[in-house]
Amino acid sequence: MEIRLVSLLEGARAAAGVVIIIDVFRAYTTAAVALSRGVEKIVLVAEVEEAIALRERGIGELCVGEVGGMRPEGFDFNNSPSQMAHADIEGKTIIQSTRAGTVGMTAATRAEKLYGGSFAVASATVEAISRQQPELLTIVAMGSEGRIRVDEDEQCALFLKNLFQGRRPDHEAVRTVVLAGEESQKYDDPTKPHFPPEDREMALAIDSHNFAIRVEREDGLLVARQELV
Repeated sequence: MEIRLVSLLEGARAAAGVVIIIDVFRAYTTAAVALSRGVEKIVLVAEVEEAIALRERGIGELCVGEVGGMRPEGFDFNNSPSQMAHADIEGKTIIQSTRAGTVGMTAATRAEKLYGGSFAVASATVEAISRQQPELLTIVAMGSEGRIRVDEDEQCALFLKNLFQGRRPDHEAVRTVVLAGEESQKYDDPTKPHFPPEDREMALAIDSHNFAIRVEREDGLLVARQELV
Protein backbone atom coordinates (compact mmCIF):
# COMPACT_ATOMS: atom_id res chain seq x y z
CA MET A 1 0.00 0.00 0.00
CA GLU A 2 1.35 3.41 -0.98
CA ILE A 3 0.80 6.00 1.76
CA ARG A 4 0.84 9.70 0.93
CA LEU A 5 0.92 12.38 3.62
CA VAL A 6 -0.46 15.73 2.52
CA SER A 7 -1.75 18.83 4.26
CA LEU A 8 -4.33 21.59 4.18
CA LEU A 9 -7.06 22.32 1.70
CA GLU A 10 -4.88 21.82 -1.37
CA GLY A 11 -3.93 18.40 -0.02
CA ALA A 12 -7.58 17.47 0.37
CA ARG A 13 -8.34 18.55 -3.18
CA ALA A 14 -5.51 16.42 -4.57
CA ALA A 15 -6.10 13.39 -2.33
CA ALA A 16 -6.77 10.12 -4.14
CA GLY A 17 -7.45 6.49 -3.29
CA VAL A 18 -8.76 5.86 0.22
CA VAL A 19 -8.58 9.22 2.00
CA ILE A 20 -8.46 10.09 5.69
CA ILE A 21 -9.31 13.71 6.51
CA ILE A 22 -7.76 14.55 9.89
CA ASP A 23 -9.13 17.18 12.25
CA VAL A 24 -8.09 16.47 15.85
CA PHE A 25 -9.13 19.84 17.37
CA ARG A 26 -12.03 19.17 17.00
CA ALA A 27 -14.26 17.98 14.16
CA TYR A 28 -13.55 14.25 14.11
CA THR A 29 -13.22 14.02 17.86
CA THR A 30 -16.62 15.69 18.18
CA ALA A 31 -18.03 13.34 15.54
CA ALA A 32 -16.60 10.28 17.30
CA VAL A 33 -18.20 11.27 20.60
CA ALA A 34 -21.54 12.01 18.93
CA LEU A 35 -21.61 8.68 17.12
CA SER A 36 -20.65 6.82 20.29
CA ARG A 37 -23.65 8.37 22.04
CA GLY A 38 -26.16 7.06 19.57
CA VAL A 39 -26.38 9.70 16.87
CA GLU A 40 -27.92 8.05 13.82
CA LYS A 41 -25.68 9.85 11.34
CA ILE A 42 -23.76 13.08 10.79
CA VAL A 43 -24.23 15.13 7.63
CA LEU A 44 -21.00 16.98 6.80
CA VAL A 45 -21.18 20.33 5.03
CA ALA A 46 -18.72 23.11 4.32
CA GLU A 47 -20.80 26.19 5.08
CA VAL A 48 -22.85 27.41 8.04
CA GLU A 49 -25.68 28.53 5.82
CA GLU A 50 -25.90 25.12 4.19
CA ALA A 51 -26.19 23.44 7.58
CA ILE A 52 -29.02 25.70 8.69
CA ALA A 53 -30.84 25.23 5.39
CA LEU A 54 -30.63 21.44 5.72
CA ARG A 55 -32.01 21.60 9.25
CA GLU A 56 -34.90 23.74 8.00
CA ARG A 57 -35.62 21.08 5.36
CA GLY A 58 -35.79 18.44 8.06
CA ILE A 59 -32.60 16.65 7.00
CA GLY A 60 -31.32 16.77 10.58
CA GLU A 61 -32.39 17.98 13.99
CA LEU A 62 -29.22 19.69 15.25
CA CYS A 63 -26.50 21.92 13.79
CA VAL A 64 -23.05 21.46 15.31
CA GLY A 65 -19.95 23.41 14.34
CA GLU A 66 -17.77 26.45 14.60
CA VAL A 67 -16.32 29.50 12.92
CA GLY A 68 -13.14 30.72 14.56
CA GLY A 69 -13.70 28.16 17.28
CA MET A 70 -17.06 29.63 18.26
CA ARG A 71 -20.61 28.36 17.78
CA PRO A 72 -22.17 30.14 14.78
CA GLU A 73 -25.38 32.05 15.25
CA GLY A 74 -28.33 29.70 14.78
CA PHE A 75 -26.35 26.56 15.64
CA ASP A 76 -27.34 24.28 18.49
CA PHE A 77 -23.84 23.32 19.66
CA ASN A 78 -20.23 24.31 19.22
CA ASN A 79 -17.81 21.89 17.58
CA SER A 80 -17.14 20.47 21.03
CA PRO A 81 -16.73 16.84 22.08
CA SER A 82 -17.46 17.73 25.71
CA GLN A 83 -20.76 19.30 24.69
CA MET A 84 -21.63 16.18 22.69
CA ALA A 85 -20.82 14.05 25.74
CA HIS A 86 -23.67 15.70 27.68
CA ALA A 87 -26.17 16.54 24.94
CA ASP A 88 -29.49 14.83 24.23
CA ILE A 89 -28.55 13.42 20.85
CA GLU A 90 -29.40 9.72 20.82
CA GLY A 91 -31.23 8.69 17.65
CA LYS A 92 -30.86 12.11 16.06
CA THR A 93 -29.17 13.32 12.89
CA ILE A 94 -26.54 16.02 13.29
CA ILE A 95 -25.44 18.45 10.62
CA GLN A 96 -21.81 19.45 11.17
CA SER A 97 -19.94 22.40 9.66
CA THR A 98 -16.40 23.38 10.64
CA ARG A 99 -13.72 25.48 9.01
CA ALA A 100 -11.27 22.60 8.50
CA GLY A 101 -12.58 19.06 8.95
CA THR A 102 -15.84 19.27 7.05
CA VAL A 103 -14.48 21.68 4.47
CA GLY A 104 -11.69 19.21 3.77
CA MET A 105 -14.16 16.37 3.45
CA THR A 106 -16.23 18.21 0.86
CA ALA A 107 -13.05 19.16 -1.05
CA ALA A 108 -11.81 15.56 -1.38
CA THR A 109 -13.75 14.90 -4.57
CA ARG A 110 -11.12 12.52 -6.02
CA ALA A 111 -11.33 10.08 -3.12
CA GLU A 112 -12.53 6.52 -3.72
CA LYS A 113 -13.47 6.17 -0.03
CA LEU A 114 -13.50 8.67 2.81
CA TYR A 115 -12.81 8.51 6.54
CA GLY A 116 -12.73 11.12 9.28
CA GLY A 117 -9.51 10.91 11.26
CA SER A 118 -8.51 11.79 14.83
CA PHE A 119 -6.58 10.24 17.69
CA ALA A 120 -9.90 9.11 19.18
CA VAL A 121 -10.47 6.61 16.36
CA ALA A 122 -6.87 6.02 15.25
CA SER A 123 -6.41 2.25 15.61
CA ALA A 124 -9.96 1.47 14.51
CA THR A 125 -9.47 3.55 11.37
CA VAL A 126 -6.23 1.74 10.56
CA GLU A 127 -7.88 -1.65 11.07
CA ALA A 128 -10.92 -0.77 8.96
CA ILE A 129 -8.80 0.43 6.04
CA SER A 130 -6.14 -2.27 6.30
CA ARG A 131 -8.80 -4.94 5.80
CA GLN A 132 -9.53 -3.44 2.39
CA GLN A 133 -5.88 -3.59 1.26
CA PRO A 134 -6.09 -0.45 -0.89
CA GLU A 135 -3.32 0.29 -3.34
CA LEU A 136 -3.26 3.98 -2.39
CA LEU A 137 -4.00 5.76 0.90
CA THR A 138 -3.84 9.53 1.31
CA ILE A 139 -3.76 11.00 4.81
CA VAL A 140 -4.67 14.69 4.92
CA ALA A 141 -3.73 16.85 7.93
CA MET A 142 -6.24 19.69 7.57
CA GLY A 143 -4.61 22.21 9.91
CA SER A 144 -6.13 25.49 11.04
CA GLU A 145 -8.97 26.45 8.70
CA GLY A 146 -7.27 24.36 6.02
CA ARG A 147 -4.59 27.02 5.62
CA ILE A 148 -1.99 26.64 8.37
CA ARG A 149 -0.28 23.42 9.47
CA VAL A 150 -0.83 22.53 13.13
CA ASP A 151 0.99 20.05 15.34
CA GLU A 152 -1.98 17.92 16.35
CA ASP A 153 -3.08 17.10 12.81
CA GLU A 154 0.44 16.57 11.49
CA GLN A 155 1.29 14.34 14.45
CA CYS A 156 -1.93 12.36 13.98
CA ALA A 157 -1.04 11.79 10.32
CA LEU A 158 2.38 10.46 11.31
CA PHE A 159 0.82 8.36 14.08
CA LEU A 160 -1.56 6.74 11.59
CA LYS A 161 1.22 6.13 9.07
CA ASN A 162 3.27 4.36 11.73
CA LEU A 163 0.31 2.18 12.67
CA PHE A 164 -0.31 1.25 9.05
CA GLN A 165 3.35 0.24 8.72
CA GLY A 166 3.27 -1.94 11.81
CA ARG A 167 4.94 0.35 14.32
CA ARG A 168 3.45 1.28 17.72
CA PRO A 169 4.16 4.93 18.60
CA ASP A 170 4.44 5.91 22.25
CA HIS A 171 1.11 7.51 23.21
CA GLU A 172 2.52 9.76 25.91
CA ALA A 173 5.28 11.03 23.63
CA VAL A 174 2.70 11.97 21.02
CA ARG A 175 0.54 13.71 23.63
CA THR A 176 3.53 15.67 24.92
CA VAL A 177 4.37 16.99 21.45
CA VAL A 178 0.79 18.06 20.79
CA LEU A 179 0.38 19.67 24.22
CA ALA A 180 3.43 21.84 23.53
CA GLY A 181 1.93 23.12 20.27
CA GLU A 182 0.41 26.52 19.64
CA GLU A 183 -3.15 25.31 19.06
CA SER A 184 -3.12 23.42 22.35
CA GLN A 185 -2.51 26.64 24.29
CA LYS A 186 -5.97 27.96 23.45
CA TYR A 187 -7.46 25.41 25.82
CA ASP A 188 -5.61 26.97 28.77
CA ASP A 189 -6.70 30.54 28.00
CA PRO A 190 -9.51 31.73 30.34
CA THR A 191 -10.41 34.46 27.85
CA LYS A 192 -11.39 31.76 25.33
CA PRO A 193 -14.13 29.73 27.07
CA HIS A 194 -15.18 28.30 23.69
CA PHE A 195 -11.99 26.19 23.91
CA PRO A 196 -12.65 24.17 27.10
CA PRO A 197 -9.76 22.07 28.44
CA GLU A 198 -12.08 19.04 28.45
CA ASP A 199 -12.17 19.16 24.64
CA ARG A 200 -8.40 18.92 24.45
CA GLU A 201 -8.31 15.97 26.83
CA MET A 202 -10.96 14.13 24.81
CA ALA A 203 -9.10 14.89 21.56
CA LEU A 204 -5.89 13.44 23.00
CA ALA A 205 -7.50 10.30 24.40
CA ILE A 206 -5.91 7.98 21.86
CA ASP A 207 -8.10 5.05 20.77
CA SER A 208 -10.96 6.07 23.05
CA HIS A 209 -13.43 4.73 20.46
CA ASN A 210 -13.47 1.32 18.79
CA PHE A 211 -14.95 2.33 15.44
CA ALA A 212 -13.88 4.22 12.34
CA ILE A 213 -15.78 7.22 10.97
CA ARG A 214 -16.78 6.16 7.46
CA VAL A 215 -18.14 8.88 5.17
CA GLU A 216 -20.26 8.08 2.13
CA ARG A 217 -22.37 10.07 -0.27
CA GLU A 218 -26.09 9.54 0.26
CA ASP A 219 -28.65 11.44 -1.80
CA GLY A 220 -26.03 14.00 -2.71
CA LEU A 221 -24.90 14.55 0.89
CA LEU A 222 -21.76 13.45 2.71
CA VAL A 223 -22.87 11.28 5.62
CA ALA A 224 -20.69 9.96 8.43
CA ARG A 225 -21.51 6.77 10.30
CA GLN A 226 -19.73 4.29 12.53
CA GLU A 227 -17.78 1.50 10.90
CA LEU A 228 -17.25 -1.12 13.57
CA VAL A 229 -14.03 -3.13 13.59
